[in-house]
Amino acid sequence: MGIYINRGNESFRQIRRSEYVDKSGLIAVVNNTLFTEQKFSCVTRCRRFGKSMAAKMLAAYYDHSCQSRDLFADLQIAHDPSFEEHLNKYPVIFLDMTSFITRYKSDATIVDHIQEALKADLHDAYPQVELKADDDAMAFMQRIALSTGERFVFIIDEWDAICREFSPGTKAMDLYVNWLRRMFKGVESVDVFAAAYLTGILPIKKYKTESALNNFLEYSMVEPRKMAKYFGFTKDEVQALAEKHGMDFDEMEQWYDGYQIGDEQSVFNPNSVMQAVGTGRCRSFWASTGAFDAIVGYINMNFDGLRDDIISMLAGGRSIVDPTGFSNDLSDIRNRDDVLTVLIHLGYLSFDWRESESYVPNYEVRGEMENAVKACNWEHVSEALRQSRQLLRDTLNGDAEAVARAIDVAHSDNTSILSYNNENSMACVLAIAFYAARADYVFHRELPTGKGFADLVLLPRKYVSKPAMVLELKYDGTTGTAIDQIRERRYPEKVAQHTDNLLLVAISYNREQKTHECRIEKL
Repeated sequence: MGIYINRGNESFRQIRRSEYVDKSGLIAVVNNTLFTEQKFSCVTRCRRFGKSMAAKMLAAYYDHSCQSRDLFADLQIAHDPSFEEHLNKYPVIFLDMTSFITRYKSDATIVDHIQEALKADLHDAYPQVELKADDDAMAFMQRIALSTGERFVFIIDEWDAICREFSPGTKAMDLYVNWLRRMFKGVESVDVFAAAYLTGILPIKKYKTESALNNFLEYSMVEPRKMAKYFGFTKDEVQALAEKHGMDFDEMEQWYDGYQIGDEQSVFNPNSVMQAVGTGRCRSFWASTGAFDAIVGYINMNFDGLRDDIISMLAGGRSIVDPTGFSNDLSDIRNRDDVLTVLIHLGYLSFDWRESESYVPNYEVRGEMENAVKACNWEHVSEALRQSRQLLRDTLNGDAEAVARAIDVAHSDNTSILSYNNENSMACVLAIAFYAARADYVFHRELPTGKGFADLVLLPRKYVSKPAMVLELKYDGTTGTAIDQIRERRYPEKVAQHTDNLLLVAISYNREQKTHECRIEKL
């Protein structure tokens, strides 16, 4: 057993000793690429989404220096036809780039250290194969492969850690890129590798100095391909965890769901879910991801109305984004689309590929995004948040005139965000105006009722004693008509449980006078 080669399965065994959600189906996806043109995989997702856990799982499965059958016998992969064919059949090299960064930070010769460490470990594992003085790691691996007939599975965890530490064009970055090309792009790779699996935050293909690494198949937050279901927890998986641990699934859904990854419509943040299960309550665990300072810098750029997009998405809206132009370089942010794409890769936004739209996925991330906005010292945003808190107080106090005046201001302030000419736009403006209420309420747009839809429903979060609110919007109508329509509705269960403490809020907009009227009644 070596430091980098044939490390055994203890890392994954420790994972199995803990509470484990079965993501072993990912192995079958990788198995299908072995010894093919698609054998080089770069799987990138945001922090705390299980990248390292998946890498350790793959290493335990392929490593021929150990026996891992017992670790997988009760998992999904055991039923796949490829399971026996590749179980513990290959020498596995596992490099964690963050460990090299920690040890050789700011050292321009970091790649030389990686090569020397890898060659030394390989020589210990294959002492019968000559290590020549001028060998680099690839030359020595090729000689090993030709001598033994073995093909390596090469796993690099956090491949882009060096790219995040060193700027493009620097000596360290150029050496690293050239090393990657030497390892995986040359004709020798056919003789050496059964597969290569890289994890990271950013896709590999478009880094300016190594764009020729186009033989890697990318699996990312924007384009996950067949790995979408393995990027996070599915609704069924979280429901099972909630039931097992006596957690409120609806609350977990509001806190940690909301990611749309490829065809998977409902993906939960896996780390946050497990921490919530471990602590027995839902709260924000996102602050520990370490990306906060970076996103403050990005959103403070305010390219092309980016500030308005951020405010709109915080209020529950969506923004069109084109992720295809991003160079996958955190130091090369050129426009609004680049910023939104970075936030998607970092997990602060979700991406709906069908509509090419980005949005804030859940309550946990919304809180961290709001903290970032506050850190940007956007004065008009701070004032808008103050006004929103006052609007909530006025609504709860039944001050209809004050509410109408506040909606007038919100309408005026947000005309740059929305085309304010229909009831849907009115609902968007209201969501922005009532933003402060998200701390205590869960928002539902167009919640279905027995007769039609309620335009905006605010349901108090667990342990919040404030009343629920149903908001009905009328364009060139009357507040009386709106109130009548609310009363005629049959409420779904989520609203009905609050009917002993429910506010009916009717808001109408006069198109000619450009003013609002409000009427508030307690049911």
